[in-house]
Amino acid sequence: MELSLLLIFWYGILHAFGPDHLTAIADFSIGKNKKKTLLVTSLFAIGHGLSLFVFASLLETMEISEDILAYGDMISATVIIAMGLYLLFMVVSERIQLSKHIHENKEHIHIWFGKSHEHSDDNVAKTSSLGLGLLMGAGGVRGMLITLGAVSGGHVDFMMVAAFTVGVMMIFGLFGMGILYINQNFLGNLTNVRRAFTTAGVISLVVGTNILVG
Repeated sequence: MELSLLLIFWYGILHAFGPDHLTAIADFSIGKNKKKTLLVTSLFAIGHGLSLFVFASLLETMEISEDILAYGDMISATVIIAMGLYLLFMVVSERIQLSKHIHENKEHIHIWFGKSHEHSDDNVAKTSSLGLGLLMGAGGVRGMLITLGAVSGGHVDFMMVAAFTVGVMMIFGLFGMGILYINQNFLGNLTNVRRAFTTAGVISLVVGTNILVG
């Protein structure tokens, strides 16, 4: 059993390196502080693991064709494209804002979506990251079933999903820290912030489109 969990953990690590996942993490982590970045990446990983567990459990009990499973990839691609379009819209409509303030003799930068007099609700970002992880989990169903079949005859249990989720969370967290470094060192003014979101939006469109046509 320990070997099976180790294989699933390793699969979670490899699975997390998918360009669609890293693109989603970048989109949600830009402009966040350390605490929020770790929270967002963790919620995304948890949502991803829960989604895979639910789908895999359902597929254990019913006959599903490859064509139907392929729709999971379409869902992931559509979500990524939608995120890219949303970020680009925020940039074009000048709804990405930045403010600075001093707290305990240290400068803090706050980035949010909305008009200059509005402030975004952090709970929205948290809920969105969890929901996005749930949606994009559908795109990994085929790969997870193949891996589970190789190590356990296709049976899905909580420990396997937990091992997978920890592997995914580790990579997401490390990648989120890379985005955090960019946030802290390169996003000190509104021009750079908008450039960063534009880049993330364009990459999201490219990655999502590539999944759809691939």
